[in-house]
Amino acid sequence: MPIEKAAAWIRQADGLLITAGAGMGIDSGLPDFRGPGGFWGVYPALGRARIAFEAIANPAAFERNPALAWGFYGHRLALYRQTKPHAGFAMLQALAEKLERGAFVFTSNVDGHFRKAGFAAERICEVHGSIHHLQCAAACSDEIWSADSFQPEVDSENCRLMGDPPLCPRCGQLARPNILMFGDWQWLERRSALQQQNLQRWLTTVDRLVTLEIGAGTQVATVRNFSERQPGRLIRLNPDEPEIARHPHALALPLGALAGLEQLYQALA
Repeated sequence: MPIEKAAAWIRQADGLLITAGAGMGIDSGLPDFRGPGGFWGVYPALGRARIAFEAIANPAAFERNPALAWGFYGHRLALYRQTKPHAGFAMLQALAEKLERGAFVFTSNVDGHFRKAGFAAERICEVHGSIHHLQCAAACSDEIWSADSFQPEVDSENCRLMGDPPLCPRCGQLARPNILMFGDWQWLERRSALQQQNLQRWLTTVDRLVTLEIGAGTQVATVRNFSERQPGRLIRLNPDEPEIARHPHALALPLGALAGLEQLYQALA
């Protein structure tokens, strides 16, 4: 049984590298933006205007229409704050606690749900940034600050921010999420770069690494490519794109995040 083999690999490991894409959040009730149909289903105002995800998730959108751009990101920020991480996050923590070197998270998700679920901040690498942090839209400095004080009110019907947008405390101009967007040359990567340094240091302490990849697709292949470059063994949980082309020690399991983690957890119990 593949799930039993995957469980045996984790049992033999001394460190677990958890790599996660957008599919990790679907079982928590977060929307899937793959394809314009899914994206416009969540944001019908953008669908009516034929505005694609790549166009609104773009620093140029903050220049063209700050109220619309912050309507989109403000809605997402509120959604991520309100949504509870699914039970699979706790199962991952329980698995990690059994390993000598524990676990480290590498994720392209900007929702902050690994931290919300209780994973230590120093064991998380958010490679595309976090919606819970802000930066100056004009990148007037390298300052990155918490978004905790920003409480967006959004007209969901029209995807528009109703109140004032957050401003840069240094220059007073518009602030934006500290997230790597499409066509983005102004993203401040310092926070994510420091997280990646923490990850590399942790990897040097692990002798028997297992990478457990969850819900990472090919549309934005950052996580998949990173997973496949790691030494040791790779387990991929993905219901739609489980295939692994090039890896000497890999298991492809066509399962969603929660279903796959439940089966792994039971097999390791």
